[in-house]
Amino acid sequence: MKRLLKSAIMLLAVLWLTGGCTEDDETTQGQWIKKVSYNGYARAYACSFTIDNKGYMFGGYRGANKEYLNDLWEYDMDANVWTQCERLPTVGRRYAAAFALNGKGYVTTGGIKDGSTVTYVADTWEYDPASNTWTQKDDYKGGAREGALAFSIGGYGYVGTGYNDDTIGWMLDFYRFNPNAAAGMQWELVNGFGGEKRRYGTAFVINDVAYICCGENNGTNVVDFWKFDGTNWTQLRDIANTDDDNDYDDDYNIARSSTVSFSINGLGYIATGNRSGVSSDYWMYDPDQDLWYGDSDDDFTPITDVHNYPSGASSRDGAISFSNGSRGYVLTGQSGGSYFDDIYELLPDEEEDV
Repeated sequence: MKRLLKSAIMLLAVLWLTGGCTEDDETTQGQWIKKVSYNGYARAYACSFTIDNKGYMFGGYRGANKEYLNDLWEYDMDANVWTQCERLPTVGRRYAAAFALNGKGYVTTGGIKDGSTVTYVADTWEYDPASNTWTQKDDYKGGAREGALAFSIGGYGYVGTGYNDDTIGWMLDFYRFNPNAAAGMQWELVNGFGGEKRRYGTAFVINDVAYICCGENNGTNVVDFWKFDGTNWTQLRDIANTDDDNDYDDDYNIARSSTVSFSINGLGYIATGNRSGVSSDYWMYDPDQDLWYGDSDDDFTPITDVHNYPSGASSRDGAISFSNGSRGYVLTGQSGGSYFDDIYELLPDEEEDV
């Protein structure tokens, strides 16, 4: 499937460059399909995790009355059905970090509303879908923050980076969560990440390797790109034109913040986000080549019609995503004063007429 998708994208690039399609028969690779919305508040800055074929959305910010939410919703990918789950038994929050391990979900850190100001938290909570209950775990050892990124590989959860203007501002530390460790010993510092400080970054996982990109540092979108296999951190080529010999064409607008990412069949995707304004584009990453939509000759020719999220939906940032490795979804988010409750699934092998 992965090789077929690569071939299709390469063929599309050739057709686009050579004018092989006419105005009447042009198509784009990849199709977004609208799914049923949940019966709750539209929101942005929520967090999410996936367990088997079910995606979970937690919390976020309701713009209508500046409310920080603590509700949890379960989406069944097979049935296209939403179920409201037990609320977190404490205050709501925005920009929390979340991951899943061993059939349970974890939510940690985030920003909470304290009167008219935002403060930051470090508490960690475990959600068990079998009993529909929450259990408090050790506080995140790196300290309170919001806008951290999270992933799980090798039986552990990882949370890092983020922001706390009450302490040092932008951060770059990472900690590992061991669900089997005794209380008081569940978080451990992970050394070796040499990337930029950031908040509102993102991470996706392919074959138990995490890929970390995007986010902003002091108002500038960062361009470094890293992978982590549970032992070693490896820097990949930047996602911008910082080196004419090794990086990307200026036309590529990959760097962004408040974006989402997921993986489908061994390929990574980022979608939406903020890059001097909210966006609706998406990009595919091939880890075998370390290329974003690159072809076999390393010609980074943008295929602009491929990158719509999706026709009929709004540009946005602050969205969330679900992925079980073979299916990927993007939902919620905001643009200006508008907040969203829609959800779309990406079918990367499908073509759509333009």
